[in-house]
Amino acid sequence: MTIPHRRPLLALAAVALTLSACGAEVEPAAGDRTVTVDRCGEPVEYTTPQRAVVYEAGSADKLFALGLADHVHGYVMPPANPPVEESPWADDYAAVEFLSDDLLNRELVVDADADLVVAGWNSGFSDQRGITPEILDGLGIQSFMHTESCFTYPGFPEHVEPFEALFTDLHRLGAIFGVEDRADELVAEYSGRVDAVRANTPEGEPVPVFLYDSGTDQPFTAGNQVPPNEIIEFAGGRNVFADLDARWTQVSWEAVVQSAPEVIIVLDYGDQPAQEKIDFLKTSPITSSLPAVVADRFYVLDYNEGISGPRNVDGLEGFAEYLRTLPR
Repeated sequence: MTIPHRRPLLALAAVALTLSACGAEVEPAAGDRTVTVDRCGEPVEYTTPQRAVVYEAGSADKLFALGLADHVHGYVMPPANPPVEESPWADDYAAVEFLSDDLLNRELVVDADADLVVAGWNSGFSDQRGITPEILDGLGIQSFMHTESCFTYPGFPEHVEPFEALFTDLHRLGAIFGVEDRADELVAEYSGRVDAVRANTPEGEPVPVFLYDSGTDQPFTAGNQVPPNEIIEFAGGRNVFADLDARWTQVSWEAVVQSAPEVIIVLDYGDQPAQEKIDFLKTSPITSSLPAVVADRFYVLDYNEGISGPRNVDGLEGFAEYLRTLPR
């Protein structure tokens, strides 16, 4: 049974209203206030940003959930991201500028007159492309890095479990923008929903789950440092590659076969439909005999539910609901 997980827009909008209220309702502290907040493992002094540039939906969603659309100048959204019109914060996306569908780069940020860039390490920020927090510091542009991505950051690494990293980001961004109370409310809401799922996991042994990100010659999957690992665990499953101390990583098809997954989560990119990946798994002689494939147990996880952001909670709830439907 393949579950194409696309929540109706009205339902998403209701969740967004409950969690995020309206961007105009949250007023950051006025003036040129400064605050010291950790950027990965490094204490950094911030002034309240007015023209933030955000990379990918995970970054934008964190600010929109905090009610900070008025402080976002624009967003950079590569094609891997599903359409922003499907977001629970679609109105906020419509109210700010779409800057590019390319990768984040220094010229774009400078041209946008950004005073804050929000992205992840190797997910926006990159040594190879010449856009790092240190380079932006030298240009007088503030930067914020997703805590989840700090695991691989060579400058000031930080190891925080994925959901706790999401909550940490909301608290840190709340401090930077002076909306600490709103951050506290959001974290309480999200952590309460996570706790509710964990209290209602199916009985019995956790189901072995393989997350299929992409790749035909060699698959990309989730190690234990990215949100899908905890989505699987908290919902009552077992990530078959949970022993990999990594974020997104390549494994061999032989290792996938040996793990004998009973459920496969397929990550749904905007430019690489999940159905194409499912068709590959069903027709490849390597994977067609996997227990999950034979039983047609595929669960489609939206890309923005798999990268660090508020929609991780939606992904957890949806996958937990799916696992509860499976016979034990």
